[in-house]
Amino acid sequence: MRLGLYIFAALTLMGIVGALVHMVNPNNFLIEVMGINFNFPVAVWVILPMGLLLLFTIIHMFYYGVRSYFKKKKWMHDAETLEDALYWSLVHEPKEQKYLIDDVKKSAVLLSRSTLSVVDGVEGLSDRLTKIVNILNKIKNGEYVDLKEYKLSKVFNEGNPHLIQNRLNRLENDPEFVEEVMKSSSKYSEQVQKEALRIFASRETFFKARKYAKIFDVENFMVMLNRAAEDEEMGLSAEILNDFVEALKLKCADFVRIAKVTKKIFSPDENLALFKRYQKENPKAQNAYLYLLFEYELLDEIENYFDEHDEHEFVKYRALFELKKQNKGFKLEDLIDAESICKNV
Repeated sequence: MRLGLYIFAALTLMGIVGALVHMVNPNNFLIEVMGINFNFPVAVWVILPMGLLLLFTIIHMFYYGVRSYFKKKKWMHDAETLEDALYWSLVHEPKEQKYLIDDVKKSAVLLSRSTLSVVDGVEGLSDRLTKIVNILNKIKNGEYVDLKEYKLSKVFNEGNPHLIQNRLNRLENDPEFVEEVMKSSSKYSEQVQKEALRIFASRETFFKARKYAKIFDVENFMVMLNRAAEDEEMGLSAEILNDFVEALKLKCADFVRIAKVTKKIFSPDENLALFKRYQKENPKAQNAYLYLLFEYELLDEIENYFDEHDEHEFVKYRALFELKKQNKGFKLEDLIDAESICKNV
């Protein structure tokens, strides 16, 4: 019952009782307390205990009403805090939250140390949670979401998996963003950098790639190199190749892989000149240079090269050379796997 209605009903009852008593006995009744005389109509003495009961009842109801009000405020505060905790856990940015009710805190504090993933649609959520769940589902399904448009650009920190996935989604459909990542690779996570490089290497020419030689890795360089063997418009030149060779940390097998492709692109003289230079600057290119000498059947140059090195070096190549001198019809690939020969180099 509402407090106002209760007071009205109690006062009405007191009035009725007082009126009835006064009709029965309109006389006064005297009571002396500690020398003080209290002389009131009998009706007043009858309703006085009812009045005291009403007073203490009002105080009691007011006290517990106030208690209930503040407890409800705590529940409302913790409900809002819990929603906030769910929000940050959903976006994989859990934060410390302050709860006022211990029973809630004992369980909800877990959200400050965990992340949530929604596996299906959820109904009945608040507008805020519904909005973020819909956005996260779009990102999960491969759609790019402009976070600035939704005022979420400051919600995700670098390294956040949702932010990374959203950027990966954008890379697939936005060539300009691919080059933006290439230009400012340090601003993006390693996963985004690698994907941008992969896409760039599979689509762009060496004309464009030349300025990014320092951020290329061997595998993506080889992707471009293999494309260049099939497409003259890739624009690979000796000067561009030099830039990449200088920028990349190439192993023996890498040089051999490059030689296998460049023999299809450059003339023998140009190719040999390149690898003669490489093997002088980097011993790991020696096997690739020998590979080309055998490919071009330059036996005199091979013999001179062997004379310049110790007999225990290039043993398999030396064996093939002896067979070649005997006019045996062996090819390089018959006896030697040009890449595996670099196993210990």
